[in-house]
Amino acid sequence: MGAWYWIGVAAGLGAAAGVLLAGALRLAALVVAVVAAAAGAGLGYGIDAWQPGSWGDVAAGAAGGLLGGLGAAQIVRGALRRGGTAGGTALIVAGVAVGAAGIAWVPALGYVEALALPALAARLRRRSPERYAGLRTLARD
Repeated sequence: MGAWYWIGVAAGLGAAAGVLLAGALRLAALVVAVVAAAAGAGLGYGIDAWQPGSWGDVAAGAAGGLLGGLGAAQIVRGALRRGGTAGGTALIVAGVAVGAAGIAWVPALGYVEALALPALAARLRRRSPERYAGLRTLARD
């Protein structure tokens, strides 16, 4: 494997860190993205110290964290707005983050993962209703 593989791993692990932090912190999307970018840069630095990739590992980890944090923060905020509990949402998002970290080790999927999370969040935001009406619709007379 060449340096391109390790740069992709750094991007994917940064995105997974962004997802995990979005579920755990539940703060504004910009704050989550900045913290996730720092975590991704740290992961990229760790990969750079271990395998070849140079500054690309650090940059890809930071970019993956930024994009993953922005995308996941949108999804978490939407789930909480529609009635999801904070603990349940955090648990589900943590499971997704573990899966995303596993996907990051597949060649080239780390890149795709970092780019797909914000695209998925934008698509879900456009299509989502404000709140599920449930049985309240039957109570109206």
